[in-house]
Amino acid sequence: MMEDEELEFVEDLEAILHLTPEVQLAIEQVFPSQDPLDRADFNAVEYINTLFPTEQSLANIDEVVNNIRLKIRRLDDNIRTVVRGQTNVGQDGRQALEEAQKAIQQLFGKIKDIKDKAEKSEQMVKEITRDIKQLDHAKRHLTTSITTLNHLHMLAGGVDSLEAMTRKRQYGEVANLLQGVVNVLEHFQKYMGIPQIRQLSERVKAAQSELGTQILADFEEAFPAQGSKKSGGPSIVLRDACLVANVLDPRIKQEIIKKFIRQHLSEYLVLFQENQDVAWLDKIDRRYAWIKRQLVDYEEKYGRMFPEEWCMTERISVEFCHITRTELAKLMRTRAREIEVKLLLFAIQRTTNFEGLLAKRFSGCTLNDGPGKKPETPLEPTNPFLEDEDNVSEKDEDLDRPKKPKAPDNPFHGIVSKCFEPHLYVYIESQDKNLGELIDRFVADFRAQGPPKSGTDEGGAVLPSCADLFVYYKKCMVQCSQLSTGEPMIALTTIFQKYLREYAWKILSGNLPKTSTNSGGLTISSLLKEKEGSEVAKFTMEELCLICSILSTAEYCLATTQQLEEKLKDKVDKTLMERINLTGEMDTFSTVISNSIQLLVQDLDAACDPALTAMSKMPWQSVEHVGDQSPYVTSVIMHIKQNVPIIRDNLASTRKYFTQFCIKFTNSFIPKFINHLFRCKPISMVGAEQLLLDTHSLKTVLLDLPSIGSQVVRKAPASYTKIVVKGMTRAEMILKVVMAPHEPSVVFVDNYIKLLADSNPETFQKILDMKGLKRSEQGTMLELFRQRLPNPPSGPDGGPSLSFSAPTPEQESSRIRKLEKLIKKRIQ
Repeated sequence: MMEDEELEFVEDLEAILHLTPEVQLAIEQVFPSQDPLDRADFNAVEYINTLFPTEQSLANIDEVVNNIRLKIRRLDDNIRTVVRGQTNVGQDGRQALEEAQKAIQQLFGKIKDIKDKAEKSEQMVKEITRDIKQLDHAKRHLTTSITTLNHLHMLAGGVDSLEAMTRKRQYGEVANLLQGVVNVLEHFQKYMGIPQIRQLSERVKAAQSELGTQILADFEEAFPAQGSKKSGGPSIVLRDACLVANVLDPRIKQEIIKKFIRQHLSEYLVLFQENQDVAWLDKIDRRYAWIKRQLVDYEEKYGRMFPEEWCMTERISVEFCHITRTELAKLMRTRAREIEVKLLLFAIQRTTNFEGLLAKRFSGCTLNDGPGKKPETPLEPTNPFLEDEDNVSEKDEDLDRPKKPKAPDNPFHGIVSKCFEPHLYVYIESQDKNLGELIDRFVADFRAQGPPKSGTDEGGAVLPSCADLFVYYKKCMVQCSQLSTGEPMIALTTIFQKYLREYAWKILSGNLPKTSTNSGGLTISSLLKEKEGSEVAKFTMEELCLICSILSTAEYCLATTQQLEEKLKDKVDKTLMERINLTGEMDTFSTVISNSIQLLVQDLDAACDPALTAMSKMPWQSVEHVGDQSPYVTSVIMHIKQNVPIIRDNLASTRKYFTQFCIKFTNSFIPKFINHLFRCKPISMVGAEQLLLDTHSLKTVLLDLPSIGSQVVRKAPASYTKIVVKGMTRAEMILKVVMAPHEPSVVFVDNYIKLLADSNPETFQKILDMKGLKRSEQGTMLELFRQRLPNPPSGPDGGPSLSFSAPTPEQESSRIRKLEKLIKKRIQ
């Protein structure tokens, strides 16, 4: 029973002393200890085993027990001291809490006292300042009353004086007085409910109305509607009346200006009526000369009568422009059939010159409030018909560089010349006719001069007619953009498109040499007897130069057409930009470029065809020894050396198209060479070695194709080199498969798969034909091929992929190694 009670006590003690990991971690941080007894995972058995690791160590067990008891007594003393120290803690805490509560009550009492004193102070300040505020209000009301009485006195006296001066027409004094009266009356707007104030306001309005009527009558008397001017000239009274009109309703000022300008321009309407000879476009100079004289006359007689801020000279000019535009539009509609291009351009030139003169003389401040609407301004201010032709030439030179449209400098542009826009179809039709004649002249000149001569600077150069065409285009575009930036520009763009296509068809595509339908292939004997330097190519050197020249011209046209489209979009109104699209014309020039390259490729390809035909007809089974490269290889290399340097030199300015030519020729020649290679059957081992040597020679020549015959050796483009290596390596692998023994069959099929990696049974069938195997043997081989290749490897595009690093099969004979040594010796 005692033992059971002790066990229960130990279990209860362990339950009480079990602490959470967080509490245990906090204790370890506050009281760090290395004593095993302080560890949370203390194990008594392990601790005892540590104290007594061996039986011999039990000899000092009494000493260990005494140490533990001493430690227990010390712990008991510490616990007892701590417990006794906590006896009075509760009483001390309650005492401290009571003291804190008393301190808080004292603080609240002091705060309440301060608040009461602040309220008393505020009340005292209000009582002190109440009298001061009353004095301030009284002073302000008194000041306002005095000011209002002064204003009322001034208003009453001013109204009386104003009525008296109005009757006496003393406009000089009225001008100053009326402005003051109006300003004073504004202070009484909130007092209009008072009858006396309202009566004064009505008297001021009546005086203003009387002044307006009186001044208009004075001007009507001074400048009668019949057009005859007063003999005495402008008077001081009218000058002062204008100052009064500035203060009156703006309608009075506008009426004075309108009547004066109408009277001043009445003579113009009579002199330049529709039935007068001077009214037609050929005498349009007289209109502008007349207004210049009138402006000079106005400055002398009436310059000081009207205030400067009225801008009467500019207003007269603007009204003259509106009248002229209306009259010219009416006249041109009536006599539209008599308008010729030269006459129209002459009138536009003189008109735009006059508009430029107005821009130098006036600021254009009256265009918004004057009669008529402000004219639309173009994106480009420079006029091709102005006297400063240097600026026009400089702008022509800058057309190749795209730039943003500048803000217009001439606010008067189009104020008169706008009337010519409906008749610009005459100009467009004229440009259509001129461009048609220009294209015909280009065709005639080309036929007369012939193609560019080989060996000269002209070979491969851009045709001069191309530059002439675009210079004329630029001139037309600049002219039309100054005449209008609307529909006429769209019509001119249509004309440009038409003759760009005609130039591409008649000058470029129409003069490309025609390929002959009769290929006239060479026989094997004639090919073998062919001497180096003999003519085999279909095209002559002059024709090759012509093709290159047409290609360079088409490239120039393509780039310049793109720039032309950008400039047209800059010139035209923003709302019409989407209607300008020269993509079709650029595609036409791209087609000419593609056709030219294709002609060059076909020419060289056709020149190599007889040699490849001779290769396929040679008796490769009867070749007895491997020698130098075959005659057909020499023939191919000769044709390449004849054509490629000429093409490269003539396409020096367009290297990218020369690279395209090389790539297209290689893509055409290599598959054709491999097809002719399959026709070489049967082939002996020595014949295959000879073909392998020839293939390596052609591969070397093709890799050097871009720089062949050139003193400056350039590294071929990586894209081109990749095509050559891929294609010619396939040809070499085909010959290596042919050279390999076909027994045992499994080894031969595996060798084929490693070298060619081609899962097409037809290709394997061709290899067997080249080896000269019988049909029965071929059937067995094909069946084995299908079994050995259930899942043919494929490249990224899904087609068969090539392996260029396949090792030499173990079954290769010593003759193959001899062939490799011969190839290395030839390379060195």
